[in-house]
Amino acid sequence: MLREVITYPNKLLRLKSEDVVEFNEELHTLLDDMYETMMDHAGVGLAAIQVGIPLNVLIISLPDDEDIQNKEDLIEAINPVITHKDGVQVFTEGCLSVPGFTEDVTRAQHIIVEYYDRHGQKQTMESEDFLAVAWQHEMEHLSGHLFIEHLSFLKRKKFEKEWKRKLKEEKK
Repeated sequence: MLREVITYPNKLLRLKSEDVVEFNEELHTLLDDMYETMMDHAGVGLAAIQVGIPLNVLIISLPDDEDIQNKEDLIEAINPVITHKDGVQVFTEGCLSVPGFTEDVTRAQHIIVEYYDRHGQKQTMESEDFLAVAWQHEMEHLSGHLFIEHLSFLKRKKFEKEWKRKLKEEKK
């Protein structure tokens, strides 16, 4: 089932998500709905809070060399924690909760993440480059943060002004 992706400045996006304690059918339905919603919006990642559910759940599906997102490559992460990060990279990011806006963000180039799969099995994944960016971006959502917080003061002010204008135009 498609779920609504909430957008900035919705206050739900500022909530710190809670750990999942039950790996049950409700969680599986959430993960399936998140995947369907992410694909419908042409995204590469989605955190549960972006569909209004404050749980430490995220999904990532990067396109392959032919620009196809294969479901068998889908990462479903419950209660993820970054245990190591190093290096620096700058990547142009966008977000389904801030549609139509992209900006360069500096993040770690290499990370190691520990998380649980949908069945409660502990996993460890080492990631770099775009996948490391996706992990860090989605995990920020779980702690109530958005990529726009990485903008300089001046860029943030410009963004806020343009975003307010865009929202006013959409209401007309």
